[in-house]
Amino acid sequence: MQVSSEEQQFFEGKKILVTGGGGFIGSHLIETLVKAGAQVRAFVRYNSRADPGLLAFLPQQTSKEVEILSGDLRDYDAVRQAMRGVSILFHLGALISIPYSYLHPVEVVETNVMGALNILMAARENGIERIVHTSSSEVYGTAITVPIAESHPLQGQSPYSASKIGADKLAESFYCAYQVPVVILRPFNTYGPRQSARAVIPTIICQALTRDYLQLGNLEARRDFTYVSDTVSGFLRAASIPGIEGQTFNLGVGSDVSIGNLAREIIQLIGRPVEIRLDQQRLRPEKSEVMRLISDNRLARERMGWSPVVDLQTGLQHTIGWIEQHLNRYRPDLYQV
Repeated sequence: MQVSSEEQQFFEGKKILVTGGGGFIGSHLIETLVKAGAQVRAFVRYNSRADPGLLAFLPQQTSKEVEILSGDLRDYDAVRQAMRGVSILFHLGALISIPYSYLHPVEVVETNVMGALNILMAARENGIERIVHTSSSEVYGTAITVPIAESHPLQGQSPYSASKIGADKLAESFYCAYQVPVVILRPFNTYGPRQSARAVIPTIICQALTRDYLQLGNLEARRDFTYVSDTVSGFLRAASIPGIEGQTFNLGVGSDVSIGNLAREIIQLIGRPVEIRLDQQRLRPEKSEVMRLISDNRLARERMGWSPVVDLQTGLQHTIGWIEQHLNRYRPDLYQV
């Protein structure tokens, strides 16, 4: 994505930490921050292979500009050391899979809630100028009123969503109690190149490219899909706009589509006949299913000057093109949680 002259001026030379830097949104954010002239440090979860995650897909010259630190969000000392000398913090690190949270709720809560607490305590200790804390549209649960504004009730319909609600409330409390300068963003179903088959759009694409039928879960659920460059733009705005500390902003397009219709649109773009089948193992427990998420993004438009620019068809075309070139990364026959 292109960086505006104002953003270039703001981020030039700034020391920035991105937790979850090896993830989908994190890798795109880091690539953009490097383009803007920032000095970027990525905090990634330790593994013995020194695998930087999706940062491996950054252009070589860009990746050379990124300092990578490994650790665990649950380790306060590791978080505190990663934050030294940093002026702006983007906190994206989390365990984000809803099916995984059904299987391992303790790990998800420890990482997402205690990880957020460690981030907030270390930010307070280090005098961080601005924290951009990543929430999720899942905290709203099934829409009670539409479109969903930031004042919508929070509903913990999965262990994952409950963990994100807890993390959000900690961020809110640190702003109120300690004046920690935090801004909370709630992205609505971000998609785009590099995303794993844990998410529905890559799942549909990689199956439709390689098989004669799709295996999907709830086809009636509706989601508000936001292309990754628009989400990254929201993160840049949240870090650079003055006077918005303590506020929460939705990042969504403001229109929704059913999973069934989404699959049919992707099949049409790919241009080959593919049958759609319901796979029972991909269904959430009945009371945990979130049937509709659609964003009211007026607050982000009014206070951050943010608006999405990539329409769904264009975003899908970009995503299909990337997955076609990287099919070896995907396992269409496996249900990836």
